[in-house]
Amino acid sequence: MPAYDPDNIFAKILRGELPCIKVYEDAAVLAFMDIMPRADGHTLVIPKAPARTIEDAAPEVLSGLIVAVQKVARAVKSGMKADGITIQQFNESAGGQVVFHLHFHVIPRWDGVALKPHTGAMADKDALIEHAARIEAAL
Repeated sequence: MPAYDPDNIFAKILRGELPCIKVYEDAAVLAFMDIMPRADGHTLVIPKAPARTIEDAAPEVLSGLIVAVQKVARAVKSGMKADGITIQQFNESAGGQVVFHLHFHVIPRWDGVALKPHTGAMADKDALIEHAARIEAAL
């Protein structure tokens, strides 16, 4: 398995070298808005501990992370008034992983509304801030 790269974009966010629109944070986890969302309210949840994939994360990191994913998922669903939630987690390039720091996608879903394609286009910052505020209010 390739080594963890401490210069990946999420590591830089954790160190404060790059900005994010934070939704939730505790001692072990950070949740923030995906800047290329597949749906309004698309949120990422990452551990603060370095881990490339789910395979190399310590069990105690995973246990705290999944509890935070559940907490954020409830807030995303409620805050965005969604009908459901899609939770995705990818490992390695062949599995669809693009940023090589363990992370979960929490994506609100509405009946009859397809996910937006992943085009690489960045979302409007003001919209992301508004979505984050709705999710934070539901926490």
